[in-house]
Parts: sequence; structure tokens; C-alpha cells
Amino acid sequence: MCGIFAYINHLTPKTRREILELLVNGLKRLEYRGYDSAGVAVDAVDEKDIAVIKRSGKVAALEELLQERSVELGVDESVESHCGIAHTRWATHGEPSAINSHPQRSGEDNAFVVIHNGIITNYKAVKTFLENKGYSFESQTDTEAIAKLVHHIYSQHKDYSFQELVEQVIQQLEGAFALCFKSRYFPNECVATRRGSPLLVGIKTRRRLSSDHVPIMYTNNKATRGVVPSVPRVNSHAHFEPEEERDVEYFFASDASAVIEHTNKVLYFEDDDVAHIKDGVLSIHRMSTSSNDPHQREIFTLKLELQQIMKGNYEYFMQKEIFEQSESIVNTMRGRLNFADGTVTLGGIKDYVPEIKRCRRLMLIGCGTSYHSAVATRQLLEELTELPVMVELASDFLDRNTPVFRDDVCFFISQSGETADTLMALRYCKRHGALIVGITNTVGSSICRESHCGVHINAGPEIGV
Repeated sequence: MCGIFAYINHLTPKTRREILELLVNGLKRLEYRGYDSAGVAVDAVDEKDIAVIKRSGKVAALEELLQERSVELGVDESVESHCGIAHTRWATHGEPSAINSHPQRSGEDNAFVVIHNGIITNYKAVKTFLENKGYSFESQTDTEAIAKLVHHIYSQHKDYSFQELVEQVIQQLEGAFALCFKSRYFPNECVATRRGSPLLVGIKTRRRLSSDHVPIMYTNNKATRGVVPSVPRVNSHAHFEPEEERDVEYFFASDASAVIEHTNKVLYFEDDDVAHIKDGVLSIHRMSTSSNDPHQREIFTLKLELQQIMKGNYEYFMQKEIFEQSESIVNTMRGRLNFADGTVTLGGIKDYVPEIKRCRRLMLIGCGTSYHSAVATRQLLEELTELPVMVELASDFLDRNTPVFRDDVCFFISQSGETADTLMALRYCKRHGALIVGITNTVGSSICRESHCGVHINAGPEIGV
């Protein structure tokens, strides 16, 4: 499970040293996800080229390499606006090595660089197409095909904006991904998108945000799949931009733990959102609209605190979380259990209790330890509700095309709220008209957002995975 982190400062002077430290610290917050190599991409000293620095091993090894190249990177120079991207890689295509690490580049001139969390299932077809166009590959990764594909489209359509190029790229990709792009042709701009992998952006300004929503800009595109089409231009100007002086900082990340020390204002992206930052303005684009699309993205205020993701006096996060179990149980019950009158109040599902009472069957669906918790709960639920309770492993559930009905209530259990099989099962049940209840430990996660109602277990962040 890779980690993505990107930092964009606009009209906010920072030395290159500060930018590199910020990128490295962002990666350190994502180390718990597991990885075998790390890398960053920042502007070169001439501000015309992109410097890509990668190394296999720990983030600390990358940090040492950055210190060795500090003179070359001009770390004492101050820049008012800049875009830097960083990545921790867990090898899926190709062995752990510097050449297979991210950012991956479009060519030796680093015209386009990209970081990626996920797996592109049709990358071999994309790679073959590009090889036939004269491109050669230096790594074994699926991500390099993405970098070269965006370069190919740019070479054919140099009038496209950065965001339009990425829209064309994701139409050709199959699989799960969260992507973040940087280019020498579009200085100080950043484009990010996701499908099936988590991605958020933190927003930091000196003044209070003027809005807690970012509207969506739509592009109507009916082009045939597999053909790079001409993109109709959009005349809408819906976007988020800071007020007055417009100084602003943005933080793209796979996980809120990487941004909480900088800001508690975050926006979670949905599948196929394309986020574009240019001149300090964040705009979100989609190629199509649907009846259930909210047409805007809400800016959330995180309740997470920095001390929750620090080890404190413990040597390991696993050790810390073991000793915090009693506190986690209390936090889960706080404000919900009334021992005086023997009642339980779950605000997240309160409005749906009548509908739940009318159901014919309860289904508990999860993976791993979430599945085990469902097995442990089944007997109690059957005794209390006198309803049949089915417990399903999400991956098996999808393989069987399980019958699901409108009078079913389906509980989806996931600590992260991003478990891929569980999320796919949720969408399957939702299409069949069942009531969806999400039980997660991560506010703003995909399962949290796509459920009709739910319960947040308040156990604190899980770092010791």
C-alpha cells in the first residue's frame, strides 16, 4: 500500500530546505502503511527543470540522499510558489529499487512526473501502445506507462490544459489508482485524481475559509473508449480560491495523518474527480454527471489530533495501541451509553431505526479482523433482534453474486473505510436497493460517505498495522 504526499505553496515564501523537510515529514507520517522505497520531485534550481530524487529503503535513507545533494538542490533559496510531490512505494510491479521507485518520469527530461497508489490492470496494453509509438521504458512499473501516456497526449494536443491531459489519461486506465502529477510544462501546477484508492487534500490559509464546499466543473465527453478525443472546453468558473491576498497552501495525501500537523481542513475526493491547482486556485472536474452526484465536495474539519499519531513514550505504535485499548473502549461508549436508564443512543443511525426494524434480514460484511468482529457479534444480534443475521466475507460475497433485497439491512465493517472488497460489496448492495450502514473508524472515508447511515467507533487512529 503506497503513500502519496504533495505540497503546493502559493504566495507563501518557503526555502527549498523547508519544502523538502515538509515532504519528507509527510512521508514519515505514511511509513506505517508499509513500503520498500521512497522518492520526491521538486523544481530544479533553474526553475525550468524537475529534480527527481529516489532511493530504495527507508525514508531516512532518502533524507540522507537529499542532504548529500543539498547544494545541487539550492536548499537555502526561497521560493514564493512551488509544487513538490513525494511517495513511499510498496512493490507490486518490479523489484524494490531506486529505478522502480516513484516519482516515475515520462523521459530523461522529466517533462512529466507522477506518483501512484494502486494497480493499473491494463498497463501492458498501454505499454505496448506506447512502445509502438517509439517510447522506451526504464523501469518495470505500471506507473511509468502513465507518465509516458500523458506525455504522448501532450505531444498530440499541446493546447490542452494540465487538467484536460489528465482527464484523457484516466479514460484509458483500468484498475485502482490515486495519482498526482507534476510537469515542467505547467510550472507550479498540480493535478491529482483517484479511482478506488483514497486521496484527500488539506487546505491551509491565514484567514477563515470563505466556503465549506467546492463546486464541481463538468465536461461532457461522449468519445469512444480507447481513442484520445478532443475535449470540449468548460465555461464554468466554479472553484475554491482564498480571499484577499490569496496566499494558500495545499497538501495532497493518501491519509489524513500526513496533513493534520498542518491543517484540519480537508476535502475528500470521489472516484474520477480530477483536482487541479493553478495560481492558488483549486478546481475539481468530472467528465460526466449522474443523478446521485452531489455536484460539490464538502470541506471537513478533522477531529484528529497530532498527539494521537505520535508514539509518545512507547517504542512502537503497536505497543502504544495495545496499552490504549481500555481508553479506546471508553471513547467508543462515551456519550452513547446511559447506564442510569439502560439506553444506547447511536446518533448516526437514529433516523433510520424505524426502517431497520422493518427489515427481513441483517447482513454483516467485512474482511480480515472486521469479518472476525462480525462473527463475534452475530449471536448477540440474533438474540436481540430475533432476525436472521448473515456474516459474509466481502471477497466471497462478490464472487457468488449473492441475492440482496430491498428489505435487507447491510452493515459494512472497515477500520479504514477504504477496504477495496468491502467497498465493492457496498456498491453491489446499494445497487440492489438495500439499506447501507457503515461501521468505520475513519471519518470521511469512502464507506463512511457512501453509506446511508453509520456508526463511527471512535477508537483512535490505527498506526500499528
